[in-house]
Order: sequence, then C-alpha cells, then structure tokens
Amino acid sequence: MHFNRTRVSVAVVGCGTVGGATVAVLTRDRAPIAARSGVELNLAYVVEKNAAQAEKAGVDRAIVTDNLEPALNDGAVRIVVELVGGTGIAREIVEKSLRAGKHVVTANKALLAKHGPELFAIARENAVSLAFEASCGGGIPIVRALYDGLIANEIEAIYGIVNGTCNYILSKMITDGESYAEALADAQEIGLAEADPGLDVGGIDSAHKIAIMGALAFGQRVAFDSIPVVGIDSLDLTDVLFAQRLGYVVKLLAVAEKRGGDVSLRVEPAFIGEQHPLAWVSGPFNAVSVYGNRTGHTMYYGRGAGGSPTASAVVADVVSIATGVYERFFDRCAHWPDRAVESPILPLDDTATRFYIRTNVTDSPGTLAQIAAIFGRHGISIASVHQDEIADEAAETVVPVVVTLHTARRISAKQAVAEIDALSTTGDRSTIIPIVDEHAECVS
Repeated sequence: MHFNRTRVSVAVVGCGTVGGATVAVLTRDRAPIAARSGVELNLAYVVEKNAAQAEKAGVDRAIVTDNLEPALNDGAVRIVVELVGGTGIAREIVEKSLRAGKHVVTANKALLAKHGPELFAIARENAVSLAFEASCGGGIPIVRALYDGLIANEIEAIYGIVNGTCNYILSKMITDGESYAEALADAQEIGLAEADPGLDVGGIDSAHKIAIMGALAFGQRVAFDSIPVVGIDSLDLTDVLFAQRLGYVVKLLAVAEKRGGDVSLRVEPAFIGEQHPLAWVSGPFNAVSVYGNRTGHTMYYGRGAGGSPTASAVVADVVSIATGVYERFFDRCAHWPDRAVESPILPLDDTATRFYIRTNVTDSPGTLAQIAAIFGRHGISIASVHQDEIADEAAETVVPVVVTLHTARRISAKQAVAEIDALSTTGDRSTIIPIVDEHAECVS
C-alpha cells in the first residue's frame, strides 16, 4: 500500500545543544521519519545569530538567517520550533509565530510554567497549536501520556525525579559517600552541572516541570509562584547516610497530588523506600510515577535532558502536528491551561506526611523524654527513635538523635521541631525531611 506523503516546512529557532541536535534529526533522519509517519519534513530555515554555531551543527548555510521574519512571512512554513530558552526573547518568538498562524513546538519549561495560559490562548485565537513534549522530561513522553494515553483516568498523583543534575549529585552522595560539594564538583567536571547550578540544585527547574504536569493532570491552572520549592543545596551527607540505614534513599521529588478537591504541588528532597521504583533511578536519568484511578501506577523512565533525547521529543511533536494528530487534541481537549480554572494550591503547612527528624543533642538524662513530650503535646506519634551508643566519657558530646514520625500535619511537625530546637540540650537547628510512602492506589 502506498500513501501520498505530506510535505511540511519547518523553521528552527536556536541552534545550541538541543537546537543543533534537532536540526541533525530533521536532516539526517528525514527519510526514515517520512517512511514511518507519511510526512516529509523540510527544514526550511534555521534562525541563529551565530552562523558559526549553525555551521558546526552541520546546517546548510543557505537556510541560516539571523532574522525570524522570513520564516514567518513564508506561507510554506507551518511549524516554528523555539529552542532559544528563557522567558524573554523566547516569549516574543513564540507569540509572534502563533500570531503569524504558525504552529509552535517548544522545549521551554520556564516559559510554559510562567506564561503557559496566555500562550495557549494566543494559539487558540489564531487557530494553531502549541506543543511542548520536550519541556517536562526530555526524551520521556510524559506529556503525551497525560493528555492522551491516560485520558480515561482521573490522575491522583505524580511523583517525579525530573532533574538529572540533582539526581546525579544525590547518586554520588548515596553510592560514593561524597559530600554535596564534592558531588557537585564532579557533576560540573563532566559537564552535567552548570558553573552556576542554582536553577537545578535549587529545585526551580523541577518546579517548572511539575507546574506543567500538574496543570495537565488535574485540568487546573497552576500559579508557578505559589509552588513551594526546596532544593538539595543545603542537604547534609549525614542525612543521606541515615536514610540508607533506615531503608530509604533521598531523592529530589517533584510532587503533584489531588486529594478530594485539594491540589498540592511541591518540590523538595524526600526519603523514599528503597524498594520503590523511583529509588532505583540513578545518575542523570529521570523518571515520573503517575497514579490514575483506572491504571493504578505507571512509570516513565529515561534520559531527561541532553541534545539527542530532547530532540527526539521535539521532532515527535513536529510530526504529530504535521500529521494533524496533535492539532485535533489541542483544539478539543479541555485539559489545557487556558481552558482550565485556576485553583489555589493547598498550603504546604496544611499537608500531612511522615517525617524524618535529626536533632543534635547533649547526651544528658531526660533529653529524649523532653523530645517525646513535645511531640505528644502536638498530637504527633513517634514511629522510631535512633541514637548511636556513645562511651561514658563522652557524656557531654553532642550526638545526633533521629526520630521518624507517623503521619502528621506539616505545621504541627514544624512547631514541634521549633520547640525542640529551643531546648538547652539541643545544638544546631534540627533537620526535617518528609518521608514519602507508596501512594495508596484507588483503582476503580
């Protein structure tokens, strides 16, 4: 059987790591993509101010320009791929392209997390679509799973390890016993961490991604600035090692949960049981666990960053638009930010979970009793207490006491810890880290 192939012209804006890899796929894999999809993709323009960079990526000089206007004015160009990054010039590129009647594909998580609703609305006003598979998980097709593959489900929860830099650092701390600073230096040496790694290790990158996934999963607008974010930059190796002793591993989790009518989103380091599938995700790899009311638990794993994996997702979006598949979903599906109702995120203090708490105390009589009494006054039940034995002659030494709690409201746990820190027998400020247990599946 023979099909008439559709020829679709594409403009790529930005020829950095992801842009260069995308250009390579569009040119070198043009024939096999056409054979598999029935669509012939024609790379008509590469918009890049640094012509040398475009040449380095193997782009034909004849299609390189530093001006977006020719592509926007070319009626043959149906799709513009924005791979510039950031929220300044990238936003202008996306808006101008949509208003010019071009479909847009982007990998720009920050742009969508902050300005998604406005951009989706502009796309709809101009009868085009905005695709963003590469924005949340690099080569992992998690966006498509949420809007298509799991469409028969009410999504209950998403737990994601969605930053490869952080996961690499934590893996080095877990397996090699390196401090945070040592593991970060290793990541920078191999090019996995930026010279200024703040967006990654501070949790902001993960927050961008969970904002997008949460909006899709729950069909509700998410105000990015209301997402509580804690990074790994203040994580102590002591707690990573204690986690292992207790049967857990530490991961930076991006979480979106819906319980009743309440939506909770957050990014924070957390203990997860060593038998949980997410505990096995190591190095720069990413994974997202999704819980639906029909499927139960599904998990999506792969390379969450890098030129080639991200380009794979970008080109998949291009093909989906070119074949008309994505456009129909975009036009009809109500689970897009511009059609969703904005709802408040449940304040973090109102959420409840189990906790790990490490307090440095002077080994003196009655200290543990005081700590237990404080938790009791706040209605919190202690699950376990751990203190290493010390020699009699070291009685005045400050030693760590680790307490794990049964499920408690965060505000109660925080207030109790503040009281403990005020005791005369406690030293530095206590460490408090949530413990995330297996999500209780409610399969209909």
